[in-house]
Amino acid sequence: MNALDLLASAEARLRAVPPHALVATAGRLLAEGLGARGLTVLLADYGLTVLQPVSHLPHTGPAVSAHDGPAGRAFTDQSPVVEVLRETDGHLVHLPITVRGDRLGVLTVRLPARAADPDTVLALAEFATALGHEVATVGQDTDLYLQARRTRRLTLAAEMQWQLLPGRGCSRAEYVIGAHLEPAYAIGGDNYDWSTSADRLVLTVTDGMGQGIDASLLTSLAVAALRNARRAGIGLADQAVLADQAVFAQYGGKAYASTLLLEFDLATGTVAAVDAGSPQLFRQRDGRTERIELEAQLPLGMFEETPYTQQTFHVEPGDRLIVVSTGVHGTRSATGDLFGERALRQILSATRTTKPHEAARAVVAGLVEHYGSKDLLSDAAVVCLDWNGHHG
Repeated sequence: MNALDLLASAEARLRAVPPHALVATAGRLLAEGLGARGLTVLLADYGLTVLQPVSHLPHTGPAVSAHDGPAGRAFTDQSPVVEVLRETDGHLVHLPITVRGDRLGVLTVRLPARAADPDTVLALAEFATALGHEVATVGQDTDLYLQARRTRRLTLAAEMQWQLLPGRGCSRAEYVIGAHLEPAYAIGGDNYDWSTSADRLVLTVTDGMGQGIDASLLTSLAVAALRNARRAGIGLADQAVLADQAVFAQYGGKAYASTLLLEFDLATGTVAAVDAGSPQLFRQRDGRTERIELEAQLPLGMFEETPYTQQTFHVEPGDRLIVVSTGVHGTRSATGDLFGERALRQILSATRTTKPHEAARAVVAGLVEHYGSKDLLSDAAVVCLDWNGHHG
C-alpha cells in the first residue's frame, strides 16, 4: 500500500474502532501500509511543558520536553521532524497532531530508512491530522486522552474550567489564535472563549473574582450567559447586558466577572469591543506595541441593569493582538514590583516573530519568573491573535 492509499483508508478505519483502540489501530495501519516498526502518540500536558505518551493509564510512559528535542521541535514549530537513527534502526518521524489550530501533541513513527521519503512524511502528516480529529472527537466518550495529558491531578476548580474552555488554539485563513493559562493545574476564574462563523469571529476573555471553586462557578455562569446570548443572535453589547443580568440575579452584586468582548468582521478587519472590566488589550503593528485604550465599563454583575456600549477599532493584515487578564498585568513580585506594561511590552517585542501559541506561553513564563514561583496567587490568561486578513 502506498502512502496515499493508506491515507484514503485510514480515516474510515479509525472511525470504526472504540475510543480506547485508536492508538493501537493507528499502529496496525502504519505497520501494514508502510512497514512502520512502532508508533507513539504524545499529548501535551495542561501546562504545555511536556509531551506524555498515551499508554496503559493511569501510568503513562516517560515524558519528553514539549519545547526541546525532536518531538518538542515538531510540536513547537508545527512541522515534521525526521530523526535519523542508525541504519539498522531506521528513522523516527515526529509529526504535529493539530486540529484546526489546536495543538494536541505529536505522533512519532519509526520507519525503515528507505521509507522515510518526503512523500511518505507528507502523507504521515495528514495521517497525524486525521488521528488528531478522532482523538478530539472521542474525548466526549472517554477519559483516556484527558488523563494522558496530566502530570498530576487537577483541582476541582481547574477540572471545571478546562471543560469550559474551547481549546488552546484556533486558526483559519483570516487569523491564528494561541492561548495559555496558569496555574494550569489549579486555574479557577480565568477563561477565554471564541466562536467563528462565515463572516465573524467573537473572542472573549473573562476573569471571575475570587479563587478556587467559587471563581470557577462564577466564571462558568458568566461564560454560559455570554454563549447563550451569542447563540441567540444578539449583538455584542447586549450579550454583555444579558450576562450582567444573569450574574447579578445569582450573586446580587457580591461577586462579578470582568470581561473583554471582541467581535471581528472577517472581511473588513473592523473590530467591535466591549470592555467590561479589567482584561487589557495590546496591538503590535510595524514594530510598535501599543495598548488599545477602550472605554472602561463596569464588570458583569456588579450592579443591576448596567447598560453597555460597544466601540470599534481596526486591525490590518500583519497585526498581532494580545489580551492579558488581571492576573498578568496586576501581579507583583515578592518585593512588591508590579509586572506592569513595561515588562509586558519587552516580552511581546522579543516574541514578535514567534507563533501566537509560543508568544502567549512566553508572556506567562515571564510572569512566573517575575513572581518567583509557578504557584501564582492569581490566575493568568493570555490570548494572542495574529490577523492575516481576508483574501477573497
